[in-house]
Formats: sequence, structure tokens, C-alpha cells
Amino acid sequence: MVFVLGTLLAKMNNLSTSDHSSVVSINLFVALLCACIVIGHLLEENRWMNESITALAIGVCIGVVILLISGGKNSHLLVFSEDLFFIYLLPPIIFNAGFQVKKKQFFRNFTTIMLFGAIGTLISFIIISLGAISFFRNMNLGLAIGDYLAIGAIFAATDSVCTLQVLNQDETPLLYSLVFGEGVVNDATSVVLFNAIQNFDLSHISTSAALQLVGNFLYLFITSTVLGVVVGLLSAYIIKKLYFGRHSTDREVAITMLMAYLSYMLAELCNLSAILTVFFCGIVMSHYTWHNVTESSRVTTKHTFATLSFVAEIFIFLYVGMDALDIEKWRVISDSPKTSVSVSSILLGLILVGRAAFVFPLSFLSNLTRKSPFEKIGFKQQVTIWWAGLMRGAVSMALAYNQFTKSGHTQRYGNAIMITSTISVVLFSTVVFGLMTKPLVRLLLPSSKRLSRMISSEPVTPKSFIVPLLGNEHDPELDMDEQNIVDSQNSEANQGDRNLPRPSSLRMLLRKPTHTVHYYWRKFDDCFMRPVFGGRGFVPFVPGSPTEQTVQQWQEESKR
Repeated sequence: MVFVLGTLLAKMNNLSTSDHSSVVSINLFVALLCACIVIGHLLEENRWMNESITALAIGVCIGVVILLISGGKNSHLLVFSEDLFFIYLLPPIIFNAGFQVKKKQFFRNFTTIMLFGAIGTLISFIIISLGAISFFRNMNLGLAIGDYLAIGAIFAATDSVCTLQVLNQDETPLLYSLVFGEGVVNDATSVVLFNAIQNFDLSHISTSAALQLVGNFLYLFITSTVLGVVVGLLSAYIIKKLYFGRHSTDREVAITMLMAYLSYMLAELCNLSAILTVFFCGIVMSHYTWHNVTESSRVTTKHTFATLSFVAEIFIFLYVGMDALDIEKWRVISDSPKTSVSVSSILLGLILVGRAAFVFPLSFLSNLTRKSPFEKIGFKQQVTIWWAGLMRGAVSMALAYNQFTKSGHTQRYGNAIMITSTISVVLFSTVVFGLMTKPLVRLLLPSSKRLSRMISSEPVTPKSFIVPLLGNEHDPELDMDEQNIVDSQNSEANQGDRNLPRPSSLRMLLRKPTHTVHYYWRKFDDCFMRPVFGGRGFVPFVPGSPTEQTVQQWQEESKR
């Protein structure tokens, strides 16, 4: 009896010690996150630094401190987990990207984005895989053909977490739209390729098997997108019909956030591309669901999604910085540092070549379909797109861990080489390329704001000249920040329509063509989609709600 009691007490002591260590680690990590935010704020006006690079630098410095304190045994506070990244950190980042994206710019450049994100990723994958086979086979790394193909998928991924902080959506809308859109589609394509390679029987390669792989690839793309749209529409319908805001705005916010996360987990459950699913769910929810909630819920959801995305990004880069000094991985290759440097250099070279191989040719093809010279992608913009997509980040890290480690650890020489080389490439590309991207954009596009307005689909003329062309219709593609302002001005604008001079310029008329895909979509959306799923102009009002009060104020102003 005494022996059993002693054993239980010993286990409780061990458990309490373990729990205490976890609490200490979490406290330190949260404190580091706060430090990254504060330092990033102080460096806000710096033309070189951004919060991603700041978090990486702090992570590396803290890794050095922990390494010295632990006597060279450990360098990070938390153990890397693929589930932590793919299940908890990546969903808010990708969803917020879709929720906040300027839909007009994104879908106007959708063909080019798909060219870069899907076809371009395949080209980069092929070049990196073939290059890895050519160079690494002579280094005796002990890698199989599946490992070489996995390397192509790992380093073809231009991490959207990195690229989103490089360009500003308001200063360079076209560049941001292309780089961001490519980043999301690229991540999804790379993950789908990686999963397909792991499930593909490489011992029996044939034409039918290759066609089956392509068919599976297209199936994942289409079904993932459809699932995201369906979940987004379902959330809009539920909130429109039940209208939780008449009792509690907390329920509105909660159901919106949970439905967004549900789309990601359903895609994971069905073995689809969760990145594509949650991205298009974000777009649909911003178009319909967001307008069906009360005004206070709109502000809350918008800032909640942005905050979760922001914290997740900082968390990822902070951990990557600390994990770069993991002594266990570097000890395995300590006898051959030259090999690790050579592998990292070759991978960087393949990334540069692989990206250039599709950015410039596909930009040329895209320009052939653009009639207006203001809509064409210039050479300087192509260089900027090529450079901004050279960074690799947490997606590459997670896929490399999945392929070359078991629970974050490995003792095989070849696998250790690939892990350390991946860490080196991620650090070098994020820091060096990230530091130089902002100055490069200012050098290549010194008048970026003026140029972006020329190539943007947004009208640059006064609103009074655009109103007669639009009539009394609402524009469903306006961004969330602009919608409240535009709605409040609609009644005054419509009242003065008869007195406004109508433009005689043909260029003004071409800005709002009468028969385009966007035109037919607006007709379909207004006639069939919005009456069912809600949206701007079809919001259910409840007497006394903030939204209803605001509308009444606009109506009173329009009568004056």
C-alpha cells in the first residue's frame, strides 16, 4: 500500500513538474510575441524591416540564449508540430486573406493568378525536382525518387504568409492582387502535389497513372473550391434567416467564426485542399454573410479575423527563428558542413531559376489577353513579382518535417541534410529577399501610387462623373471599408443624378462596359443569390438595431 502511494506521488510530482515547465514555456513565448509586436510597431516606418523579419530575428536571438543556458542541448521553447501549424495557425491566416481581399482586383486578374499559382507552380515543381535529381544524386545523400519529387513540391511553395507583408494592398493593388492570389493558389497546389506524391505508387509509373494524377489534382481543386463556397453560403443563409443579432451579437460573431473554421476542418476530413476551401469561404462570407449581421458585429468580426491572422503570422516566424538553431539536427551533419552549404545554395539557385521560368513567359501570355496598355504587366512589375515570390516560409518547413522527420526528429544523414538546408533556405530567403523587396519596389516603381491608380480597376475620376454610368445599381464588389461610406452617399448621389453632366469620353464609358462577365454576374447575383443569401441591399433590419438606425439617418439626410 505504501509502495503504491509512493508511486502515485512520484507520478504526480513528475506531472506537476511537466505542467510547470509547459506553463513557463508558454509564458515566455507569449512574452516574446508581445515583444515582437512592440518592436515591430517601433520599426513601422523602417523601409527595410517588417514584422516577419523582426520575429525571425528575435527568434534566432532567443534560440541562441536558450542554447547557451541549456548547455547546447535545446534551442526552442515549444516542439514543432504539423498539427499546430496546419490545424490552428494556418486557417486564420488564409481565411482572413480571403475575407479582406479586394474582390474586384482579385477576380479581374483571376486568369493570371491561376496561371501563376497553378501552372507556374507545376513548372517550378518540375524544374526543382529535375535539378535536385541531377545535383543531389552525386552527393550520396541516400534519397529516393519520392524524396526528390517531394523536394520539388516543398520548395515550389511560395509561402503566402511571407508575401502578404511585402506589398501594400492600397499602394500597389495590381501587384498585391497577383502576388497574394498566386501565393494562396500556390500553397494549395504545392500541398496537393505533396500529398499526391506521397500517395502515388512511384514503382509503377505509366501514362494512365500520370493522367490519373492530373485528374485527381483537378478534382481536389474543384471540390475544395465548391466546398468553401457552399459553407460560406450556408453561413449566410443561417444568419439571414435566424438573424441572431436581434437577441445577441455575440451569437452572430460566434457562428461566423465557427462556420469559417468548419470549412477548413471539413476539407481536412474529406482529404481536400483546406487552404483553397477556407480562402473561398472567406470571399463568400465577406460578400454575403458579413452584410447579414449587425453593424457592431461587422466591426467585431473584421478586426477579430485580422487579429487572429496577425498573431498567427508572428507566432510562425518566431518559432521558425528559434527552430533554426535546433542542435539535434545540426549535430547529425556536423561532420559535413560543406555539403549542407552546397545543398542550400543549389536549392536557392533552383528556386531562382524555377520562378523565373514561369513568371516572365506566363506574364507575356497574360499580356496577350489584355487589350489596354494600362492593364498589361510591365517588365518592372514582372521583376517585382518574381522577386516577391522568392521567399519560403512555414509551409515549406511543415512539408519538409513531414517528409524527412518523424515527430520532428531524424537521425538519417540525408534527411538531416534536407531539414537543415530547408531551415537555411527559409531564413536566407525571408531575411535577405524580404529586406530587399520594399526598396526594390520603390526603385522599380517610384510612383507606385500613381501607377497603381492607372492600372487599377477603380475609377480615378470624381464620383459625380461615374454615378450616371452606374445608375441606381449597387456595386457588389466594393470593399468592406468603402461600403458604409458609399451607402451613406447613395441617396444624395441618386437625388442629384439628373443634374450631373454626362461624360462624353469613350474611355469613361469603357470603364463600365455594359456586357461583361461581371455585368452578367451582377444580374444573376441580384436576381437569385442575394434574395436568398442576403448581402448589401438585402440585409434584414430589426427595429432599434444599429444597422436600422444608421439607415434611418441616411434616409432622413436624403430627404433634406
